[in-house]
Amino acid sequence: MAETETKLNGVNRSAIFLLTMGQDKAAEVLKLLTPKEVQQVGAAVAGLGGINHEMVDQVLVDFVEGIRGHTSLGMDTSEFVRGALTKALGQDKAGNVIDRILSGTDSAGLEQLRWMDARGIADLIRMEHPQIIAIVISLLEPDQAAQVLAALSEKVRADIAMRIATLEGVQPAALKELDRIMASQLSGNAQAKASAVGGIEAVANILNFLDGSTESAIMEQIMEIDADIGEQIQDKMFVFDDLVDLDDRGFQTLLREVSSENLLLALKGADEALKEKIFRNMSRRAAEMLREDLEVAPPAKLSDVEGAQKEILAIARRLADAGEINLGGGGGGDVYL
Repeated sequence: MAETETKLNGVNRSAIFLLTMGQDKAAEVLKLLTPKEVQQVGAAVAGLGGINHEMVDQVLVDFVEGIRGHTSLGMDTSEFVRGALTKALGQDKAGNVIDRILSGTDSAGLEQLRWMDARGIADLIRMEHPQIIAIVISLLEPDQAAQVLAALSEKVRADIAMRIATLEGVQPAALKELDRIMASQLSGNAQAKASAVGGIEAVANILNFLDGSTESAIMEQIMEIDADIGEQIQDKMFVFDDLVDLDDRGFQTLLREVSSENLLLALKGADEALKEKIFRNMSRRAAEMLREDLEVAPPAKLSDVEGAQKEILAIARRLADAGEINLGGGGGGDVYL
């Protein structure tokens, strides 16, 4: 069974479970997921191969055992929703989803933005007030938000980032009105949370997805505007060398997803501690080959090194979202979406 368990982590389990439901019921479940989750599950379904009865049985048994221990009978339904979503998505990610479900608010206009490309969103909001732009960007997933921010004029990026960092929340009525405006602007467009939004961590997550030069330029301007906020943002940003805090099991999972070319390029700008940890989590032969390649590799552009590091960080975040690793350390667990 060990071989089966190593293959079925996070999103793969969800993909197999959806396949057992049939198209109609699976479609109903997919309607409840975010665009990012739909893409993750869809990619997992498309990539599944060699599924056997043992694997399906294991997924179904695990699911039944899981719900048997977490039935909602005799429980307050709102508490069940909070508990289930928090366990599935984590405290931060579940917060906005829970608020939206339990408050019964509809955010059709803002939700549509999640399905648009970054350039289209930037074109849609670039003429709005900077505070409106900041709120809209803070409601997007960090990777999408980073692309939108990068698509805006260089003159306004730092101002928008500062506004996101100092956002403490948006009143329900204001968010509802913003949703109405977005829905109105999107109506007929073929391209196409009473929530706590923004904050230091939100802008840090967004900046993590930008290329090195854009990120540095924005941070430099933020530091000039407010050094204290700039330092708080830097403290929250997850950079390549922070991967040293990943546990060994998580590191091995990450390395299986990273190409040798990208790893070689990324390590050119890494701390020695991180390099040694990577070597320890590889086979002896693979570690020796990587050391030799690093010694003889020609110089590389800083932008290329940063680009490779960003790609590896993106893989790490994807694995963390799937519950396969824990970027805070301590190992990841299986998560049903």
